[in-house]
Amino acid sequence: MPNFDHVVEADYTPSFRTEKVVGMFDVPAVKKLRKEWRINMPIENKAWQVGLIVGASGAGKTTIAKRAFGDDAYHQGYEWKASSLLDDFHDNLSASDITNALSHVGFSSPPAWLLPYGALSNGQKFRCELARCLTDDRGLIVFDEFTSVVDRNVAKVGSHAVQKSIRKTSKQFVAVTCHYDVEGWLQPDWVYDVSAASFKWRSERRPSAKIQIFRCHHSAWRLFAGNHYLSADLNKAATCFILLLDEEPAAFTAILPFPHPKVKNVWKEHRTVTLPDYQGFGLGNRLSEFVGEWLHQRGKKFRSVTSHPAMIGHRHRSLSWIMDRAPSRLQSPGSKAKTQNNNNTSISRLTASFLYIPEYKRRPHNGTQSENPRRRTARTS
Repeated sequence: MPNFDHVVEADYTPSFRTEKVVGMFDVPAVKKLRKEWRINMPIENKAWQVGLIVGASGAGKTTIAKRAFGDDAYHQGYEWKASSLLDDFHDNLSASDITNALSHVGFSSPPAWLLPYGALSNGQKFRCELARCLTDDRGLIVFDEFTSVVDRNVAKVGSHAVQKSIRKTSKQFVAVTCHYDVEGWLQPDWVYDVSAASFKWRSERRPSAKIQIFRCHHSAWRLFAGNHYLSADLNKAATCFILLLDEEPAAFTAILPFPHPKVKNVWKEHRTVTLPDYQGFGLGNRLSEFVGEWLHQRGKKFRSVTSHPAMIGHRHRSLSWIMDRAPSRLQSPGSKAKTQNNNNTSISRLTASFLYIPEYKRRPHNGTQSENPRRRTARTS
């Protein structure tokens, strides 16, 4: 029960330097240096899954977290030594288990998954640690220095992604940090502020974030090309869209007409990319669905073929997409030689095909047809 007094004492041993500081700053010299906390965290009073311990550096967050939850729950960082970060996960996990965990925390870049941990950015390393927490056998994980080494965009998105992932499991997760700005995005069930010695159950709503979507020139692809999981190429004839999150470029999609011998007015998704710092908000899927609606209101159909596991999972669950081909590997006569020369085609890769159908068309009693904007502002979900 996290309701206790905690005292830390250390013997004071005089030396030339310590005595000099005592004299310079008029520090009272005592035989024992003592720090005391009176902790009251009544977390046993309600069911919870996500907690937050926050306070200034040196306030005693780590000491309190270890005392309250024990060393076994305390996350001190995993060992990463394999040539690919995938091989550092537990042996009993399948490749699908690992990639799903990585995608759930907003690290959705298959090429980067093949790299060793040491080759990743700080933001990617942070998400890898979170993904291993999700696949850990422990039912309670206390994550110290939460978001301390990443920029605040990654902190915001990462906090949102981890709380969504934890709530899909039976695990409990406690973030320990000096950054107060994560509270709104982490949406903890309770918060203990060490500096103020105060405890509260969740009351703060998630902050709003402005999303804007525009038609754009294909030259905007330069910002996103290096992050596409298959190819940096873009057809110059593509119609392109860019998504801004709080005025910053975050996601891009491009579409092309799709000639079909029987069905007219079909367009296909050509490229969709979300920048690494913004993965975890579902922005790529939101942008694809905006474009699907944009085409639908112009009397056109929108089809998407993808091999990305996160996109397949989202669209399979969504009411806005119909899977018209389950995940499979396409083969055609003479395709073997062609595949050897071009690994970026859907031939031989495991892909699924989806057709965009607006939810209000499938369930007309649930809503009415929306307007047809070229620019949209919305709150993240």
